[in-house]
Amino acid sequence: MMMGPRLCSNGNCSFYSLFGDNAFSLFGSKKVLMNFKQRKLSKASYSGKTMVVNVQPTKQVEPKKKRRVVVTGLGVVSPLGHDPDEFYTNLLNGISGVSHIEAFDCADFSTRIAGEIKNFTADDWVSPKISKRADKFMLYLLTAGKKALLDGGITKQVMMEFDKTKCGVVIGSAHGGMKVFNDAIEALRVSPKKMSPFCVPFVGTNMGSAILAMDLGWMGPNYSISTACATSNFCIVNAANHIIKGETDLMLCGGSDAAIIPIGLGGYIACRALSRNDDPTKASRPWDMHGDGFVMGEGAGVLLLEELEHAKRRGANIYAEFLGGSFTNDAYHITKSHPHGTGIVLCMEKALAESGVAREDVNYINAHATSTPSADLNEYQAIVRCFGKNTTLRMNSTKSMIGHLLGAAGAVEAVATVKAIQTGWIHPNINLEFPGDGLDINMLVGPKKEHLEVKVALSNSFGFGGHNSSILFAPYKDCN
Repeated sequence: MMMGPRLCSNGNCSFYSLFGDNAFSLFGSKKVLMNFKQRKLSKASYSGKTMVVNVQPTKQVEPKKKRRVVVTGLGVVSPLGHDPDEFYTNLLNGISGVSHIEAFDCADFSTRIAGEIKNFTADDWVSPKISKRADKFMLYLLTAGKKALLDGGITKQVMMEFDKTKCGVVIGSAHGGMKVFNDAIEALRVSPKKMSPFCVPFVGTNMGSAILAMDLGWMGPNYSISTACATSNFCIVNAANHIIKGETDLMLCGGSDAAIIPIGLGGYIACRALSRNDDPTKASRPWDMHGDGFVMGEGAGVLLLEELEHAKRRGANIYAEFLGGSFTNDAYHITKSHPHGTGIVLCMEKALAESGVAREDVNYINAHATSTPSADLNEYQAIVRCFGKNTTLRMNSTKSMIGHLLGAAGAVEAVATVKAIQTGWIHPNINLEFPGDGLDINMLVGPKKEHLEVKVALSNSFGFGGHNSSILFAPYKDCN
């Protein structure tokens, strides 16, 4: 059987070291070239003659049963609440979390509204030492992560039974510590001596996952991914893959962002990405012809993913099963989606194939739909190309009520998707008053919540740079 590379005594890796102790070596192992006939054979191989090597038949290996991944905990910090039940109840009731920005004076900005979190404290979740120095994206992340654990029934006592080398964290961010970085620039204008030693570590997107692992003592895979507004889905799929491969039993995964600060708001205005509608609750209008750009939001979403047998052994409550997901890239434009939706179609098709799901089994889609008319239409048309015009397929956009949470969007929307599976209710699309041209209104959820027994749910997230991601969940069914 082929073995991994090994270093020889001189530190160089030889052909022999790659193929194990009994391999035939062209480089002079002591176990070969032991007699004249073998030396002739070796010489013949250099002269272009055919060399015959006896190969032992490979043993039949029983295929391993694929490890199943389930969702056992949810954590959220959002404009509509910091508890999964409160958050989803507000969504079902069609409540908007968008309001006028209060964190800073934005009178000079053409956009003055956002899905801003007004009442938040990390006091019960984050140490004062971290809390007074960290960016809000990190505070949101740590809070949502620990709430997901608590929601999953994992206390300190329960965690004592875990193998912490098989517990990991993959939580990303599109922007990381943007305010920490901005504050550092302001300090530098005064004097380099005013710079905080926490500037560098607290700017990066990785430190939230790292500090969460430090607090928990989790020693498994730990990193962040940043793929703009597709970040969360990338993290969720990668976290699940660690479980499927047997590297971990539990993973905290998702995304967090807190970019509602002058540089963040101004930057997105400069990209011409934001709505200029000054009526907060009416501004985010996915699929509506009067949509004029997205509304910024902030917050964090974290899912506790767990290997099925591990979850069953500890008697965990199982919300749903994670089936799989996929990524593609449009390779088209920095900020615009491909007009033909080619990358989106490919992404959804790959996600279905990866998950072993027939397209007719999907009856609910939580769409990316940001309230950007051209992008919303592109996604809608891509969905029709992938699934057909199926009136049993229901589609909504969480962003109509909370705005676009950027790197946290996919995770917060995954929480909404899982809650739809759990409750049997899907939330409305608010502000969809004048559907855009080319849309079949029968596929889109109306202004009121709808009862739906979800068979398979798909959630899309796309990001600047052409990043596409699709993930699938379904009700958990015990196949034993």
